[in-house]
Amino acid sequence: MLAIVCPGQGSQTPGMLQPWLEFDQAADHLSRYAEFSGTDLIAHGTQADEQTIRDTAVAQPLLAAAALISAGALGLTPDKLSAHGGSVVIAGHSVGELPAAALAGVLSDQSAMELIGVRGRAMAEAAAAEPTGMAAVLGGAEEEVLEAIREAGLSPANVNGAGQIVAAGAQAALGELAGNPPAKARVIPLKVAGAFHTQYMATAQQKLAEAAAAVTPAEPVAALLSNRDGAQVSAGSEVLERIVGQITRPVRWDACMETMRQAGVTGILELLPGGTLTGLAKRGLKGTETLAVKTPADLEAAHEFIAEHTA
Repeated sequence: MLAIVCPGQGSQTPGMLQPWLEFDQAADHLSRYAEFSGTDLIAHGTQADEQTIRDTAVAQPLLAAAALISAGALGLTPDKLSAHGGSVVIAGHSVGELPAAALAGVLSDQSAMELIGVRGRAMAEAAAAEPTGMAAVLGGAEEEVLEAIREAGLSPANVNGAGQIVAAGAQAALGELAGNPPAKARVIPLKVAGAFHTQYMATAQQKLAEAAAAVTPAEPVAALLSNRDGAQVSAGSEVLERIVGQITRPVRWDACMETMRQAGVTGILELLPGGTLTGLAKRGLKGTETLAVKTPADLEAAHEFIAEHTA
C-alpha cells in the first residue's frame, strides 16, 4: 500500500520550482495557480530569497502549488488515484491538507488554491498582530515534553511523532523554553512567522470558514487522513470542516503515521518539496520504504515506487 503525503510550512526552499519549469504544462499550471491564490508563484518559486518565501502569505500557496505540480508530473490525478482502489492513502501536514484534498478529488485545484490564498493571508495577518512563533522540541520523554510546554504557557501545535513535538505561542515563552529545555531534549526555533495551530489564529480560522462556505466539496476518491486525529474521513463536507478547524487545532501527524501503520502502508511518497515527512517516517515507521520528490530527476524512481507499492 502506498501513502502519498504533502509537506507543510517550513519545507520550502529558494528556487525549488525552477527545474520544474522545463515541463511545458508546469508553467501554465503555475500561472493558473498564481491567479487563483493571488501570489506570483513563478517569481517566488524561482527567484525569491529565503526571507521572502518565509512569509506565510507566500509560503503556503508556494508549497501547495509545488505539491500539485509534482503530483501532475507523476500523473497522480483523482481519476488515476481512484483506479488504484484501496491501495492508496493520502495525507497532508498542516497546509499540505489542502493539496491532499485536491489529489483525493474533494476540492478542485482552483478551490484548493483559492482557499490557500485566503488561509495564507489571514494567518499572516494574525501572526503580525503580536510576536509569536514555533519551536521544535526534539527528544525527551513525551509526557515530560508536553508538561514543559504547558508550564511555559505554550501549546503543543504539532505532535509529529518520532520524538518531535512543536511548541507554539509567545516569543518570550519560547525563549524561556529554549533556555530551560526538558530533560534530554533540544529546542530549535522554526522558520515560521507565528503560533500556528493555536488560538492565536482564531481570526484566520473565521476568514477561512467564510471562504469555505462558498465551496461545494466532493467525496474523496481514495482514503484521506485528517490531521485532527489521523482518522480516514469519507465525507467531503467533513474534510472541509476539519481543514478549517485545523488552523487552531494541533496537527497530529503521529496519529496519521499510526493510521498508515495499521493500514499496512509499505511505501511513503512525499511530494515536492520532499524530505521532512519522509524523515519523520524513517524514525516513526521504521521498515517502511520512503521516497521524497525534490527535483524532476526523482520522477523515474517515483514512478517505479508508485507501481511497486500499488501492485
